[in-house]
Amino acid sequence: MRLLEGQKLCWLLIAAAVPVLIMAIAVGPVSFPLTSLFSNDNSQSALILREIRIPRALLSALVGAVLAISGAVMQGLFRNPLADPSLIGVSAGASVGTSVAIMFGGYLAGAFGGWLSISTLSGLSLISIGAFLGGAGAVVLVYRLSTSPYRGTSVPTMLLVGIAIGALAAALNNLMSFMADNEMLRRMSLWQMGNLDLANWNRVWLCLAMLVLFLILLRNQSSNLNALLLGESEARHLGVNVQATKRRIIVLAALGVGVSTALAGTIAFVGLIVPHMVRLISGPDHRSLLLASGIMGAIMLMLADLLSRLVIAPAELPVGVITAFLGVPFFVYLLRQTVSAR
Repeated sequence: MRLLEGQKLCWLLIAAAVPVLIMAIAVGPVSFPLTSLFSNDNSQSALILREIRIPRALLSALVGAVLAISGAVMQGLFRNPLADPSLIGVSAGASVGTSVAIMFGGYLAGAFGGWLSISTLSGLSLISIGAFLGGAGAVVLVYRLSTSPYRGTSVPTMLLVGIAIGALAAALNNLMSFMADNEMLRRMSLWQMGNLDLANWNRVWLCLAMLVLFLILLRNQSSNLNALLLGESEARHLGVNVQATKRRIIVLAALGVGVSTALAGTIAFVGLIVPHMVRLISGPDHRSLLLASGIMGAIMLMLADLLSRLVIAPAELPVGVITAFLGVPFFVYLLRQTVSAR
């Protein structure tokens, strides 16, 4: 049962996002008045706000929005509220790419130093590039293994292949963790827990470009996703090119999660719980579900990042730890509801 119409929910979430953004900028281990932003001098508080707090708050909002929208389209594709973007292997592949970059980054930088220096222009590190390439490679492998020239892409097969790729990625990560020294092992662990402490303006612009591209390309897919909720056969009878729709959704979801993981590490459960919460409030219509999920995802990750900075201040918890603490109870609740419904 819908509690709010999708459009009203979007406006309500926008109204809630503004004070959350202000709080994420102003509040921290050391709190600053926002008036420092408008000071003419380069005071320490103004520099901290402009170069650290604002980019971090904006990056957390953008990453949360991309992850939540990715989760919404994957749940629509799988027709399952328990679906998550990681099901197509992108998070597992990104984790392997990160581990490879950490362990062999020195050799890679020496071999491709001229090309890799370009990464400094976008504010990305070799680890970020490795995460993106690893996630992209895993998705390509999952898609190829679950697609046949006669039956197209099988969603159930994709789920099973994604689980297999995840298991393979875990084995590779364990092997590299066994071979790594203490410093490498710590960097791997921190990246896999997700963190936003490397936020800068270049990363913000890159993630903003990803989000804008996401919304433009998904704008025409809302009706197709609504048709897929009825089943693939029914969607075909309604004139939907099911195979092309699957391919676009998988590519966009993989691109979104890959970029987010490259910029902020592995952040779990945002793509799972946010779209489901929006669906419970306003219904399954993707014309409003995608936008509302993006705004709520931004709010959730900004709040999670704020908690990560305050819980053990002046030290910081990885933001992925906070989202896991929030997401696991909700996931268990969903499982119990699903079992009870049967």
